[in-house]
Amino acid sequence: MNLELRHPAPADRAAWDRLWQGYQRFYKVEIADAVSDLTWERLHDPAEPMHAAIAWQGARAIGLVHWIFHRSTWTAGPYCYLQDLYVEPDVRGGGVGRKLIAHVRSEAEAAGASRLYWLTHETNTDAMVLYDKVAERSGFVQYRVVL
Repeated sequence: MNLELRHPAPADRAAWDRLWQGYQRFYKVEIADAVSDLTWERLHDPAEPMHAAIAWQGARAIGLVHWIFHRSTWTAGPYCYLQDLYVEPDVRGGGVGRKLIAHVRSEAEAAGASRLYWLTHETNTDAMVLYDKVAERSGFVQYRVVL
């Protein structure tokens, strides 16, 4: 598969929106347009710790990944949180997700991060097959309070 991974340019907004909407449909969430607009702005602000890459197959955007660097009380360097990963349904299983994760890993290593981590829903068993091959389950359970 001829695949190019690159940071989205301002002209890529429509492609990013389409993938971002697919991600939200997959997780059955609806993120407000104002928040998506803010996210897009942050992804283009060099002062922000948020980053993105889009996977392109020719002129077609087929996947996206977002990651965030943050400080840790356990290390001098940052941690890298892979927040969102989405691949179009018709190309899943073809290595796109693996390449997007590898891209973020490379970016995290270049930034001096000591850890790359992510979460997925317990029902996302197809993705977990890949995750079990490229990462180690931490054993931690997430608890949260929505504010």
